[in-house]
Amino acid sequence: MPLDPMNVFAGNPLDRAGDRREDDAWLAAQLDRNDGSCLAIWKGSVLVEPGEDGEQIAWLSPNLAREATADDQVFLGLWNQAPVFAAQFGGEADPAVGPLQGLGRFIDLRTAAATLAGSEAAMAGTAQSLFDWHTRHGFCAACGGHTRATNGGWKRQCETCETQHFPRVDPVAIMLPVYSGGSEPVCLLGRQAAWPAKRMSALAGFIEPGESIEEGCAREVLEEAGLVVVSATYHSSQPWPFPHQLMIGLFCEVDSDQAQPNQTELESVAWLTRQQARAVLEGRHPDILAPPPFAIAHQLIRAWVA
Repeated sequence: MPLDPMNVFAGNPLDRAGDRREDDAWLAAQLDRNDGSCLAIWKGSVLVEPGEDGEQIAWLSPNLAREATADDQVFLGLWNQAPVFAAQFGGEADPAVGPLQGLGRFIDLRTAAATLAGSEAAMAGTAQSLFDWHTRHGFCAACGGHTRATNGGWKRQCETCETQHFPRVDPVAIMLPVYSGGSEPVCLLGRQAAWPAKRMSALAGFIEPGESIEEGCAREVLEEAGLVVVSATYHSSQPWPFPHQLMIGLFCEVDSDQAQPNQTELESVAWLTRQQARAVLEGRHPDILAPPPFAIAHQLIRAWVA
């Protein structure tokens, strides 16, 4: 069952059938079923078609995907007991003007996040994360030998030493620092130099080995803004398929409003009251643009304002 609050790329409706996908005969039978469906990925984009409420995934049959020379297929799971796959197409030529002509068009996942239904965005994000992992892990980290995909694409096994490798997920703490010691509470946004003009967002950083989520949050806030975290509260999480992060959303109380951006990761910071943060979300702030609504940073700000 999906849990609230629900972020984009979360809420995958599929039964991943993790206890059955180790059975090669069962997987082969799923590929041959007439009620199977397959989404298509090409260069980080997903094939879509017009739907009643905007664009939707353009579903292919697994056989059609194979006939259209898809490079790889992975088993995503079962939807109402019917198998769902994803196919990755290679090459520089757009398959939508080649073997998939007339079946839809490819849009990048960030665009898809703002247009697809939540369940479809989640399935497309899962597929892209898996394909990215396969692309990066063709060789064994233990012996350097070639690896091959097994378990419907959810495992790779070394052909030399038989070491098993599993899809990675990189945990990232993303937090909204809050200071409550002044006349009214304020939250802190930061800006990276590479972002579009005026764009500001929550602070974020990878959790390092040996760190708890709270410790990673505190370290990143201290490193990026020079502030000491005194408490942290979990809000929600978001799978982020760029390429395979898990964004762990937090509110954190800090001991001061004397933020100092480190100039390496953040070029500037801004404290906002709830009224000012609301103006950012509504596009009325003269100097600050909010992170896009499909990003968990946007939802953290919205939840704090509310």
